[in-house]
This record gives sequence, C-alpha cells and structure tokens, in this order.
Amino acid sequence: MVSQTAAPPAPVDTASTALLPVYEPGELAALAARHGLTVSGARPTLGAYVRQLWGRRHFITAFATAKLTAQYSQAKLGQIWQIMTPLLNATVYYFIFGVLMNTKHGVPDYVPFLVTGVFIWTFTASSITAGTRAISGNTGLVRALHFPRASLPIALAIQQLQQLLFSLGALTLILLVFGQYPQPSWLLAIPALTLQALFNTGLSMVMARLAAKTPDIAQLTPFILRTWMYASGVMWSLDTLLSADRVPRLVLLALEWNPAAVYIDLMRYALIDSFSGTQLPPHVWAVATGWALVCGVGGFVYFWKAEERYGRG
Repeated sequence: MVSQTAAPPAPVDTASTALLPVYEPGELAALAARHGLTVSGARPTLGAYVRQLWGRRHFITAFATAKLTAQYSQAKLGQIWQIMTPLLNATVYYFIFGVLMNTKHGVPDYVPFLVTGVFIWTFTASSITAGTRAISGNTGLVRALHFPRASLPIALAIQQLQQLLFSLGALTLILLVFGQYPQPSWLLAIPALTLQALFNTGLSMVMARLAAKTPDIAQLTPFILRTWMYASGVMWSLDTLLSADRVPRLVLLALEWNPAAVYIDLMRYALIDSFSGTQLPPHVWAVATGWALVCGVGGFVYFWKAEERYGRG
C-alpha cells in the first residue's frame, strides 16, 4: 500500500508581505472615500434618499395597486369587500351605539354622520395597521433587493388611499339617499383627505420602524386603535359630549386636538349640511395642517434614520 501525504504548504514570501503598507482604521476610511468606496447598505443622505424614492415612484404605485388587487382575490365577492367592510362596521355601530346606547340623540343626520366617521377612521386605522407589517411582512423582499425601504410603508399607505377613493362611491350614494346633495363645500374634502393621507403615511412609517424592531407592536396596535377610535367621535358627537362641562380641561384639549377627530370633523363639515362650522375645534385647518406636517415629515425622517438596519438580524 502506498501512503499519501499532504502537500507541504506553499512558502510565504515574507519579503513581499513586508512591503505591504499597514493602515490605521482612520486611514482606511480615508482611502476608501478617496476611491469612491462606501459601506454596503449604508444609509444615504436625506436628500439622496428622497431622490432614490422619487426614482422608484413607479414601483411604489405598482406595488400599492398590486396589493390592493390581491387583497380580496380569494374571496368570491372580490373587491366588493372594500365597500362592504366599512358598511358592515357602520351597521353594527349604528345598532349598538345609535340605537341601544342612543348616541344618535341630538345628532342631526346621524346615519351620514356615522358612515362618514367610519369610512374616514378606517382610512387611518388601516394605514397604521398596514405600516406595522411593512417591513416584517416583506422581509424576503427587503433582504433580496436593494431599494429605499420607505417605499414599502409609503406604498401601503397609498394602497389604503386607493381603497378609500374606491369606497367613496358608496359613501356618496349613502349621502344622497339621506338627503345630502353635492354642494360647493364638498370640494373641501380634497384638501382634508390630502392632509389626512400625509398624516397617515408618516404614522405608517413610524409604526413600520417600531414593528421592525419590536414585532410585538403589531399585537398591541389593535387595542390602541380601538381606544383611539372611541376618543375620536366616530360613533358620537364630541361637540355634544364636551359641551356638558363634565370633562377636565386637559382632556378637553386632547380631544379637540386629536388628529383623527380633526380629519373626521373636516370631512363631516365638507359633506353634511347639518354639521356646521361651530362644531369644529378652533383653528381646525391649522391643526390639521400641523399634524400632517409633523407626522409626515417627522415620520419620514424617523424611518430614514434606521434605513441600514431593516431586514437584518
């Protein structure tokens, strides 16, 4: 039997290796910068990040439309559920709160009042819920492809806006049935929905970052949203509730500045004749614009600051 022995290791050219330069960490960083090298997956500057998002605007809108189309693809009624879901919720709320708890007392045009509140609240709640799944629900996409991660929560917020616009046809029909006919004030719905969409998108990005780091946030979100809904006057008139002088001053201010209630009231003011400007909180348009800018811009910056950490770990 012939024994086989491993080949001896190749000799090391100590003379050559001795000639290789030795760099300190700071010198290596400067050398990489001089040759245009960057860390893989590093967070771009805020301006560059915005430009990247704009360059992928077609992907964002296509992704939103595809998610909307696929949402009810397995249901026999298909996209009809986009309208049926808020309508069924409004029906349940009407019998529980309007009839059993008699919250419709003293509220003119209660059905348009309630349905408008449910549709507008659903827009915000669905955007937040979708945001919690923006990163964690698309981990494979995040890890496989390089793109600005804000594309995902923005696309999902656009999906919810598309769904709301699709559902506004049903809302318009209900308003017509209950005697609310088109008025010039209906045009106010456009800036109101624009501000709400910006607010929702920013909040969606905040939730996307939080849920990407702490997945349990997604389990806690439904309880927070339910509490927020009760405090937003979806089923009852906050104006009537607050006029009873039984609410502490701080609670009164919190309810008046509640962004969800502000956007709901603006839509009611635009669409319902009996909902007058006296039922709106002071400086309502300034408050609505402030919330949209704070959440929209602040949420975007907050999400961008963790860009390099999404999909890792």
